[in-house]
Amino acid sequence: MERLPKVAIPAIIAVIVLIIILAKSAVTVDSGKAGVLYKTFGGGVVTDEPALGEGFHVIAPWNKVYIYEVRQQEIFEKMSALSSNGLDIKLDASIWFQPEYENLGKLHQEKSEMYVERILLPAVRSAARSVVGRYTPEQLYSSKRDAIQAEIFEETKNYVDDQYIQLNDILVRDVTLPPTIKDAIERKLKQEQESLEYEFRLVTASKEAEKVIIEAQGKADANRILSASLTDKILQDKGIEATVKLSESSNSKVIVIGSGESGLPIILGNQ
Repeated sequence: MERLPKVAIPAIIAVIVLIIILAKSAVTVDSGKAGVLYKTFGGGVVTDEPALGEGFHVIAPWNKVYIYEVRQQEIFEKMSALSSNGLDIKLDASIWFQPEYENLGKLHQEKSEMYVERILLPAVRSAARSVVGRYTPEQLYSSKRDAIQAEIFEETKNYVDDQYIQLNDILVRDVTLPPTIKDAIERKLKQEQESLEYEFRLVTASKEAEKVIIEAQGKADANRILSASLTDKILQDKGIEATVKLSESSNSKVIVIGSGESGLPIILGNQ
């Protein structure tokens, strides 16, 4: 077996080293992500330049790149807080967020890759405890769900606005009360609903009765006015007019003038 020339060994070593250097220097940033460059001999984390965007990048082999997800992300959080009367309330929430792209270097330098656990989640928990403590269990269970969601979002946003985190929304998916309190609230709500339905029926019946009274009063007034206007003279004139019309009919008849009560004619005859 022939021995390799002496010059071949250093060449092979040089090729191996070159491959290692190229491997260390090549960085690919995937879709929806960005890279923070760390210069080992150049001041550490780069904060005054844009983060490395998607695609292929070549860096010095002694430097490092830390990859961050920069798309909107969602985390689910279960939290406990005390209501205004000291009862334990459990919340299930979804948190929508993403790091501020233009401040990614500062986020890495000051908060690290653990920014969600160190900054965001403690802020959400603190805001939830503060907001829930303003309301009773009944308010949290029924009418104030949207209100507490908005307030938790606003308070959390105030906490993280200067922490290089973009908070997009917080959704309260469920509010869990102690079983005995939940049952009591549901019974009370049912009773209130039944009371409202009863009051509605009473109001409806009252309006119907009022309508009947008004209609009856109208008819009575009309009859009274009509009776007051029908004098004996008017009735006699009406009778004479009717007699004249009957006398003009072709049917056989006998008309006795002045024989009826009040001097009205009496009509005798058959068809």
